[in-house]
Amino acid sequence: MKTQRPHQLFLLSIIIFASTFSYLQSVTATGEQSPTTGTTGDIEFIRSSCNTTLYPDICYTSLSRYANAVQQNPGQLARIAIAVSFSKVHRTASYLSNLTRVADYGGNSRAALALHDCFSNLNDAVDEIRGSIKQMRQIGSAGAGASTSADSFLFQMSNVQTWMSAALTDEETCTDGFQDVENCPMKTDVNNRVTKVKKFTSNALALVNGYASKGMP
Repeated sequence: MKTQRPHQLFLLSIIIFASTFSYLQSVTATGEQSPTTGTTGDIEFIRSSCNTTLYPDICYTSLSRYANAVQQNPGQLARIAIAVSFSKVHRTASYLSNLTRVADYGGNSRAALALHDCFSNLNDAVDEIRGSIKQMRQIGSAGAGASTSADSFLFQMSNVQTWMSAALTDEETCTDGFQDVENCPMKTDVNNRVTKVKKFTSNALALVNGYASKGMP
């Protein structure tokens, strides 16, 4: 079991969340509000890319609105997918942070422990996806320079892959922790929310892997 971090530390991620949300807003502000916005090629690129993920429908629905920003760029698609995943995980972790203070466990200490562990795991996932965002921004900046090497790109992408994989593992650990908890509304609520989050993270990881396989930014 991981040691639970103080709730105050979790508040530090709000700054990153705000910047990530602003980034997604700036992308949609150019008009990519509906799945039909963007060229046919842009839309089909996202659709075909999403078909490599475990949850293609969720992938396409969540990312097709950013078609104009992606413009058939696998790196940009991976960056936006990570940002969307971060938004989902952060909001769910924030919800659990509040739930740990107000939930009625009905004297069920196992449920209370599972919830606190789940919050700790999602908090770790927030940190890991935040690291992925920072690394992808560095790759994006370096990609504009001719001096970027394949070795450097692959090394940085391996960091992103490691962090995204760790985030997905933490999310899975959260739901696994409820397996021995008796059925109750809180268990159902948390499992449903985190299961949805896992799908976004899984899709983002798949797109990251696809981008890494290119070998160059």
